[in-house]
Amino acid sequence: MTTFVLIHGGGGSAFDWHLLEAELHGRGHETVAVDLPVSDPRAGLGDYADAVVRAVGEHRRPVVVAHSWGGFVGPLVCTRTEVAALVLVTAMIPSPGETPDDWWARSGRPSSDIDDRYELYLHDVPHELAQRVLAHDGALAEKMSMERAVREPWPLAAWPDVPTKYLLCRDDRLFPPDFVRRHVKERLGIIPDEMPGSHMAMLSRPGELADYLVQVQP
Repeated sequence: MTTFVLIHGGGGSAFDWHLLEAELHGRGHETVAVDLPVSDPRAGLGDYADAVVRAVGEHRRPVVVAHSWGGFVGPLVCTRTEVAALVLVTAMIPSPGETPDDWWARSGRPSSDIDDRYELYLHDVPHELAQRVLAHDGALAEKMSMERAVREPWPLAAWPDVPTKYLLCRDDRLFPPDFVRRHVKERLGIIPDEMPGSHMAMLSRPGELADYLVQVQP
């Protein structure tokens, strides 16, 4: 049995993982889905990582799964507690000293030119489910205050020495595949794994994502 620690992206919440959690539980594994302290303007990247570590509690050697903006947090967690592996799911990959705000230009991520949140993030998620998620996360976003976290330089001098995998979602409109392949090669020196799905594949393809995570665990 493995414990999977699930870190949501910016503008998201632990609720984003609920279908994946059910799939992993059905396969005999445990999950810890964490709500990051995005409503606390005093919270920096280290505080986000500490919130995850507190949620991990007594779980031993979990697999950390970081989605999207959570890519800035997942590696920090790996330096604060013993983990078995880190899996980045269509995630941002920070460089030492880079702020989350600066990542967008420094990474070379192309503009999507899509304003509709459903079409950008959730276009392959059943519409009723997508609306529930957008309503839930949107209510939390009204209290969001990430001023410190998005402007804080990523504090690590190098990537943590843990087994790291990257999962690319081929239908992602926020982080398109060609950009992601280049980004992963430049910053991690590895070839990403790939599956179909939008940026929110944990909602559109939770079974396939669960199968992938179970397969890649050490």
